[in-house]
Amino acid sequence: MTKAEIATEIAKTTGIEKAAVVTVIEQFMTVVKDSLAHGENVYLRGFGSFIVKTRAEKTARNISKNTTIIIPAHNIPAFKPANSFKEEVAK
Repeated sequence: MTKAEIATEIAKTTGIEKAAVVTVIEQFMTVVKDSLAHGENVYLRGFGSFIVKTRAEKTARNISKNTTIIIPAHNIPAFKPANSFKEEVAK
């Protein structure tokens, strides 16, 4: 499902015009991205959590050149679904 399809579905069920729904969805995504960029997790009760995970520094190998490189520690975004979310999808 794409962002446009989500906006269409929300517009149909709520009666709000699609342009307004798209604006709200885009603003929601911006707030989540900005929060994660600043190291803050976003918790949506009953849905899940957008969290920042820290990957430790590690050594990797480039097999074709037979060299090793060090991948520095870095943060990555992740989503952890709520238990009720997981149960509903499992049905």
